[in-house]
Amino acid sequence: MKLHYQRLGQGTPLVILHGLFGSLENWGLQAKALSEHFDILAVDLRNHGRSPHAEQIDYSLMSADLLELLDSLSLDKVLLMGHSMGGKVAMQFALDHPERVEKLVVVDIAPVAYAPRHDEVIAGLKAIPLESLKSRREADEILGQYVDEEATRAFLLKNLYRNEEKQFAWRMNLNALAERYADIGAAPARSGAPYAGPVLFIKGGDSDYLQAEHQQPIQDNFPKAGFKIIAGAGHLPHVEKPAIFTRLVQQFFTPAD
Repeated sequence: MKLHYQRLGQGTPLVILHGLFGSLENWGLQAKALSEHFDILAVDLRNHGRSPHAEQIDYSLMSADLLELLDSLSLDKVLLMGHSMGGKVAMQFALDHPERVEKLVVVDIAPVAYAPRHDEVIAGLKAIPLESLKSRREADEILGQYVDEEATRAFLLKNLYRNEEKQFAWRMNLNALAERYADIGAAPARSGAPYAGPVLFIKGGDSDYLQAEHQQPIQDNFPKAGFKIIAGAGHLPHVEKPAIFTRLVQQFFTPAD
């Protein structure tokens, strides 16, 4: 699994992972800002963006994918940050390979199993007839019958592109993501000790992904976890409040004098 990535900046390596239905492009603004201080490695996870497709997708596999990438780049120890599904990948990797992670930032997700919450999204995406689709506007109109929020539709439709035959296609592996959705909703699995390094959980103040009852499983797996809440942000605090978010991340990842 040769993951697609983009690299920019210099300094301590910082690996950034996107969420479900996303890609490394979702981190463009933050990657550029943080590249002034870090060696940024923005990654497309399997079945997303320009990375290869596969029938299987779970956190153990995605952790192994990331290990393969870091080994190929001779990166022995990195700073690691992930949002939502990417946050779970980041947590899984830190639990699997604690010696490879200097510090960890987890954005608006907990190390727990979540009930399905994307049924309408998946149904809407599958309702778009790629073989006869004429425009992005048509795709948005169809998706709008399932997803009310315009910003969410715009985010999802970033996956649309025209292939070599000039037909619309998905960059993501929609079928695999739909069929393996239960594995994506699952919790990261710990087989050894908790991750003992510094961890920062960042929550969007208006998001319901991180709840008070999640504090115990977080402490069980990440005993040095700290928490920050970004007021006025939802599940995408790095998009909704980019300046505040970038400042928090930079402060956490920058070594104290």
